[in-house]
Amino acid sequence: MEELIIEPIEDFGLIKKSHQRTLFSKIGIVGCGKDGQNIARIASANGIEVVFIELSEARIQNAYDRLNIVLDQRINHWGLTLGEKKLILSKIRGSLDYKDLVGCDFVIEAIRAETSERKITERKEIFHKIEAVVTPECIIATNSTTIIITELSSELIYRDRCVSLHFFVQSPEARVCEVVKGLYTSDEVYQKVLQFVKLVNRQAIPVEESAGLISIRLYTALLNEACEVLLEGVGAMVDIDSVWKVGFGMRFGPFELADILGIDKINRWMENLYSEFGDPKYMASPVIKKLVRAKRFGVHTQCGFYTYDENGKIIGSEPISNEKN
Repeated sequence: MEELIIEPIEDFGLIKKSHQRTLFSKIGIVGCGKDGQNIARIASANGIEVVFIELSEARIQNAYDRLNIVLDQRINHWGLTLGEKKLILSKIRGSLDYKDLVGCDFVIEAIRAETSERKITERKEIFHKIEAVVTPECIIATNSTTIIITELSSELIYRDRCVSLHFFVQSPEARVCEVVKGLYTSDEVYQKVLQFVKLVNRQAIPVEESAGLISIRLYTALLNEACEVLLEGVGAMVDIDSVWKVGFGMRFGPFELADILGIDKINRWMENLYSEFGDPKYMASPVIKKLVRAKRFGVHTQCGFYTYDENGKIIGSEPISNEKN
C-alpha cells in the first residue's frame, strides 16, 4: 500500500492569501451629532469601518436612531436599498471609551459645543485624548469651520498630522469637502486627507487657513443681508427665499438653509468670525439674535424662521418683528 502523502492546505493560494490592511480601513469620530452622523454615514457607505465616541449610552442610541431615520428616508426616495442600509449600519459602532479608537488611521473631532469659549477648550482636550491612544501615524482632524487647526494642534506631540476639514451636511448632493492645511501640517498628511476625501466620493476644496473657510464666510454675509432686506420690509421671508431658489437656482433659500444648519450654530459662527476679523459685516443680525433668545433654532427645535413637523417638513412660519433692537 502506497504511503499517503499529506500536504498542508495553507501552502495553496486560497488560504495563504495575504490580506494587507489598507489606509483608511477604519476611522474614528468624536461626537456623533448631526455632523458626526453625516461623516459616519458617508464613510461607512464607502466601505470604511467607523467607531464613534459619545458621552453617554443615550447619545449613542440617539445617533443610531437618527442614522436609521436618514437612511430610511433615502430608501423611501429610491436612493438606497434595505440591504445597503444594513451594510452601512453594520460598519458603525458607538463607544464611550477613547481606547476603542486604537487601530484607526484617521480620527475626526466633530463635537457640538454650546458656546464659542467652550469650543476651543473642549476640542484641545479631545485632541489630547485622541493622541494618547492612537499611533503617531494616525491623522487627527477637526470638522470645525471657524476654529483654526494650528491653534488646536499647537500643544500636541505630533502636530504635523493634524488638519481641518468641513463636510457639508445640508444636502446629500453637496459632494464637496473643504480641506485646510495648518501651519504644522505635513505635505504627506495633507495628501492623504485629500485621498480620503476622494475615497468617500467627495470633491476636495483646498482652503488656506482662515476662520470661516470659504463656505461660512460667504453664507453668513448672505444671511445677514437677507435679514436686512427682511427688516427693511423690501420683501417677505418666503419671497426672499424664492428669489434665491428660483431666480438663482439654489437648492435652499437663505432662511430655509439657516433652519437646516441651526440658527444657534450660525450665531456662534458669526461670533467667532467677528472676534477673528473685527469686521461689522460678521455681526449677527438682530433677527438672528432674536431667534436665538427665543430658542427658535430651526429644524431641530421645529421652529426657526419657519415652523416644522416632526419629520422636518415646513408647515408654516411665525412672525418676526420688523423692529431693530
